[in-house]
Amino acid sequence: MSLSNAGAIGSQSLAAISSQINVVSRNIAGASTSGYAAKTALLTTNAYGGVNVDGVARATSNALFQKALQATSAQAASAAISDGLDQIDQIFGLSTSTATDSSAGRSPATLIASLSSALQSYSVSPDDLTAAQSVLTAAQSLVGSLNDGANAVQNLRAQADGDIATAVDEINSLLGEFQKVNAEIVAGSQTGRDVSALQDQRDALLNQLSENIGVRTVTRANNDMVLYTDSGATLFETTARSVTFSATAGYSASTVGGSVYVDGVPVTGANAAMPIQSGKLQGLTQLRDVVAPQFQSQLDEVARGLIVAFAEADQGGGGASAPGLFTFAGATDVPSVGLMPGLASEITINANADPTQGGSLDRLRDGGLADPGNPAFTYNETGASGYSDRINELISALSAPQDFDTTAGVGTDRSIADYASSSMGWLEAQRQEASNSASYQETLVTQTSEALSNATGVNLDDQMSRMLDLENAYQASAKLLAAVDAMYKALFQAL
Repeated sequence: MSLSNAGAIGSQSLAAISSQINVVSRNIAGASTSGYAAKTALLTTNAYGGVNVDGVARATSNALFQKALQATSAQAASAAISDGLDQIDQIFGLSTSTATDSSAGRSPATLIASLSSALQSYSVSPDDLTAAQSVLTAAQSLVGSLNDGANAVQNLRAQADGDIATAVDEINSLLGEFQKVNAEIVAGSQTGRDVSALQDQRDALLNQLSENIGVRTVTRANNDMVLYTDSGATLFETTARSVTFSATAGYSASTVGGSVYVDGVPVTGANAAMPIQSGKLQGLTQLRDVVAPQFQSQLDEVARGLIVAFAEADQGGGGASAPGLFTFAGATDVPSVGLMPGLASEITINANADPTQGGSLDRLRDGGLADPGNPAFTYNETGASGYSDRINELISALSAPQDFDTTAGVGTDRSIADYASSSMGWLEAQRQEASNSASYQETLVTQTSEALSNATGVNLDDQMSRMLDLENAYQASAKLLAAVDAMYKALFQAL
């Protein structure tokens, strides 16, 4: 080997080792950065026996990365539903984890039991105005619970709608950033530049994106990436697709929320052509359009059941009936079987029973709440103070089977007390299921992230050991150059 070749090899070796030291230094600096993938300098031997640096490789595990994205999307969906149901649960204080001093014991099921107990006490002393007032107070608390619950459901739906709008804005912003970074990666790959840091940045954007919507990725030539939703709709291919959503100003029981569109294709809602399966968007849509409306229907059925149970019948045998203690604005008849959207927010106490509104507590015992001017609805015709038949009839009505609309999801042909209990049980079961799912998915995200970090992250011990090896190699190459330099000096002296 000539001295020229030996000098060239030594110089190339120093350059290659310097590049490797730089990469190792980057790894050590990025060890504590979430999502940082370990880098390795790519070395090749040239025709003269020297070493060239042909680029920087980035540790990857596509399978684990995809699993991490899926777990993140699933956890975000479950958390959105769980958080929403916690808010409704807190209104009624069903669980110790969400109950407050003001919400404890405010579920319709608990208050129906309280109303039944007050009626039983009243039946023992039908001439006791204090006992009658207790019945009225229990009924007012029950109405307040239904009103508050229905309002909470619609507020939750409106909040979810606003959160959907926020998530859509964030998705569009992330897709815009993704487009810029992806373009730089493609351009850098075409010219042979180091794009590993940009790939870390792109993966971080994907992780944020997966929190809002389930994503799938396909990598093409020059590290170009294409994004799809987990249902197959194209989110990004060379350019970002537009994600659109029109927020709804206010919500009532009959309001239908708007759909989210990806490039003009609906991906949420009942008419979604390609419905997404995970991500915050999916969870919020499920909460707004399915879970909350179903619970609203149950509250409406509880309200209707109360109106039916306490309705007054024509005592003259005419067959007419009208709302009694429980009524609603504009009521002229007792509701028939079937959903009446929003009834839980409209149910109220009949003013004819409330002394503060010009009514009389005695009508709870005697009847006539439907129409005080019509004697046909009076049960206690003699006005006897010890009359308790109507009170006992109301007690029986609370435990008598009724027909409820099956679409509400908690059965039919049961008493109003049992129906209310089933509704609260349904709510608590849904909340617990969502909470368990969110906890499980969170654990899965942690485990998958750890596995991905172990496969692609930085091991400081390995990097420090690698740094020592490189320092030794650098010293050896430096000695080689020193030896070549000494030989040149000796040769020149001899000449």
